[in-house]
Amino acid sequence: MSVVELLKYMISCKSETPDDGGLLDFIATYLPDFTALRVDVEDVKNLFLYKKFGEGEHLCFAGHVDVVPAGGGWDTNPYEAVEKEGFLYGRGTQDMKSGVASFVQALKETEHFAGTLSLLLTSDEEGDAIHGTVKVLEYLKAHDLLPHAVVVAEPTCEDFFGDAIKVGRRGSINGYITLKGKQGHAAYPEKAINPIHLLAPRLSNMAGVDLDNGDAFFAPSKFVITDIRSGMEVTNVTPNELKMMFNVRNTTLTTQKEVSEFVAKNLDGLEYELRLSQGSYPFRTNTDTKLVRNIDIAIEKVTGRKPKHSTAGGTSDARFIAPLGIDVIEFGVKNDTIHSVNEKTTIKEVEALYEVFKALIGMWK
Repeated sequence: MSVVELLKYMISCKSETPDDGGLLDFIATYLPDFTALRVDVEDVKNLFLYKKFGEGEHLCFAGHVDVVPAGGGWDTNPYEAVEKEGFLYGRGTQDMKSGVASFVQALKETEHFAGTLSLLLTSDEEGDAIHGTVKVLEYLKAHDLLPHAVVVAEPTCEDFFGDAIKVGRRGSINGYITLKGKQGHAAYPEKAINPIHLLAPRLSNMAGVDLDNGDAFFAPSKFVITDIRSGMEVTNVTPNELKMMFNVRNTTLTTQKEVSEFVAKNLDGLEYELRLSQGSYPFRTNTDTKLVRNIDIAIEKVTGRKPKHSTAGGTSDARFIAPLGIDVIEFGVKNDTIHSVNEKTTIKEVEALYEVFKALIGMWK
């Protein structure tokens, strides 16, 4: 089976979170020389496969087989891989069955390696992600099986295949503000305290404001308002309170402390409640590590391009790996149709990604 044939099969397996579509059993069978460990939790399926070739370092490839729901409006069946004009259409072609197929095929064809090769797969990346990769890592740590380096094959390229890898990710701070007022009649505003009126003149100093200046790897942490709601959808009653939600994709320069201080400065004198939660923490892998140096060389060897080192974008399961002191990067096909109708990738990119992973494995000493 070629890497493209393998990807086509994976697309045909409907694996909407947390369903794995039977793929984890299939992959374990497809790599019979690897030791298989299942770390299933509730309805989430998790697989860790490993093979010790020698006494050297442990290199792991990680990812997820689950996909978001297809939705309507497709020109093709989202769960049937359709090849057309050099593209392959189907849910998961970019995010991220192309990456999984590429490293699975590369591992299957590897005969020699200096240390241990493994793969880590979950069916809970697109969902809550509480029973997926994080649970496998807990198991690996308890059994002294943690890898030295990990490649997460999420789609990372921007304009051309090979133009970018992720060497880190911003964190994500979620905020919930409840601003207190006093309900009243719209005809008698002097007898009420309208929280909308209280907030309105202060919004310009909050919405879209940078909380730091960023650095060479991270764009500035920005205060992004995602929702404001208040009132009873009537015209003659002013509201009793206002609720506002926001998100800050934070760098290593901004923490919850700075966010709280920013809110306090801008809502000074008002009665409000603030709740913060941290969806993920920022991290960055040292670009002088063996993993980054070698993936750079492998990409340039296959594509002729030297990739830039980026931390842009949302989150991935790499956020669970980095805090354990493991070098982790992300590299995969171009990211321009993920989660969208008519998701697609090119066959050339899939074949090239497989070649990059083969080259990385081959040069690892």
